[in-house]
Amino acid sequence: MPRKRDGFTLIELLVVIAIIALLLAILMPALQRVKKQAKTVICQSNLKQWGTIFAMYTDDNNGFFPKRTGGTGRWINVLYDYYYRDAKIRCCPMATKIKNPIYPPGGIGTLGVGGDAFTAWGKIGVTGSRPDGVDEPAGTWGSYGINHWVYRAAEDPLYDQSAKDYWGTVNVKNNASIPLFLDCWFWCGGPENDDTPPSYDGERFDPHVNSMNRFCINRHDQGINGVFLDYSARKIWLKELWRLRWARNFSLSAQLPNWETEAPWMAHFKGP
Repeated sequence: MPRKRDGFTLIELLVVIAIIALLLAILMPALQRVKKQAKTVICQSNLKQWGTIFAMYTDDNNGFFPKRTGGTGRWINVLYDYYYRDAKIRCCPMATKIKNPIYPPGGIGTLGVGGDAFTAWGKIGVTGSRPDGVDEPAGTWGSYGINHWVYRAAEDPLYDQSAKDYWGTVNVKNNASIPLFLDCWFWCGGPENDDTPPSYDGERFDPHVNSMNRFCINRHDQGINGVFLDYSARKIWLKELWRLRWARNFSLSAQLPNWETEAPWMAHFKGP
């Protein structure tokens, strides 16, 4: 009488394990892509909510954005008491790290130190995280930043930029191409035509110098998310940043950076 088998042989078990490992190797990249896509959708949903917040503010203020000086009018202060205390919408789900303090040892001039595409700024209001005399809501942090040019400039110049080039209001033509609020490693930025791209992903420049780098972060597979002045939200390719209407004087026909020499890490990215 033939002997009855009690289980798998070692060879059969190894074959089964090998097949499972192969399936996992095939499926894991797809699952990672789906996970990233889900986070991108959540980020865009956050920004749509921010669009609603800004719409509520401008509706209450005759279509105008906050009046900005060198020390007052930051959206952080103005909108905090208005609408955005919910921490869930302050950060893109890809920004899993919070930088604290926001200014590294050495002060404001050393912003180039630390941080990456997945680092949120903050925590503002925490002892030691801001210079003396600047008061922000305690514990405020986020991973989005405003296009500085949408403010009403109460000083001329404001941060060495002419007041006439600020938008000031939502009531402008072609506002679907004017960025309002975007993925950012800082809470604001005022890009100009001659801004150069970061030479590597994560390079940081001093405040208000080449501030396009604050938005030019590879957070969503060669792009970031943003909401525009018409309150629509979408993905923006990093190279496309130089073809958005940041300011009234921002030229959409200006020469683009030389990606191969100035930003080799972006050379193969999609975009103009």
